[in-house]
Amino acid sequence: MVRTQGLTKRFGGFTAVRNLDLSIHRGTIHALIGPNGAGKTTVFNLLTKFLPPTGGKIFFDGEDITALGAAEVARRGMVRSFQISAVFPHLTVRENLRIALQRATGLTYRFWLGESSLSRLDERIDALLDSTGLAEFHAGTAADLSYGRKRMLEIATTLALAPQVMLLDEPMSGLGQEDIARVAGLIRAASAGRTVVMVEHNLSVVKSLSDRITVLARGEVLAEGVYDEVAANPDVIKAYLGAGDD
Repeated sequence: MVRTQGLTKRFGGFTAVRNLDLSIHRGTIHALIGPNGAGKTTVFNLLTKFLPPTGGKIFFDGEDITALGAAEVARRGMVRSFQISAVFPHLTVRENLRIALQRATGLTYRFWLGESSLSRLDERIDALLDSTGLAEFHAGTAADLSYGRKRMLEIATTLALAPQVMLLDEPMSGLGQEDIARVAGLIRAASAGRTVVMVEHNLSVVKSLSDRITVLARGEVLAEGVYDEVAANPDVIKAYLGAGDD
């Protein structure tokens, strides 16, 4: 579904990503892991065109998207979240979801129409609220949500865009154990019928969710495979997992 060929990104004299050949298969949950500074978020920024590559190519569903901009890539179905929760804080939970759903209707640009014109979106909004456990908070502002529920809302708005590929940048960052279990369940449910790419430091989550794992170090692939293969790799243990980790 997503493939890179010789993908490279340099910032002056520093090479953050070097000759990366990455293949992400359709319908899988693919995790990118590695130590801090390994280039994981830079790879996300390159795939979603928030950064232009210095060299190499990016393919999405068989099409070369290297020259496309971020908005066009998102419209084609590759949508991402960010390390820091990105929602509209002063809008309600329901309004956040409605804005995301409006994109597919064409109503986004018809600001002269009354609010009733958006009633067709209510059923889909209610389904997203139920699936994310946010139904009881639908009328409150996003700013009043706990951090974990803000992460749930962000994933819900990402799902509202009906992506073919969903990229999640550290979705468990800053969450308590209860919220981690809730978000992990949502990611698993969201993966049905779509491809998920995830940067995540929580190795228990990576182990439980991922079909395939790519380990990055200094912007290059250090190892790749299923969790047990990667966890047993001596280079990975040395560079990232640590001898005492599971």
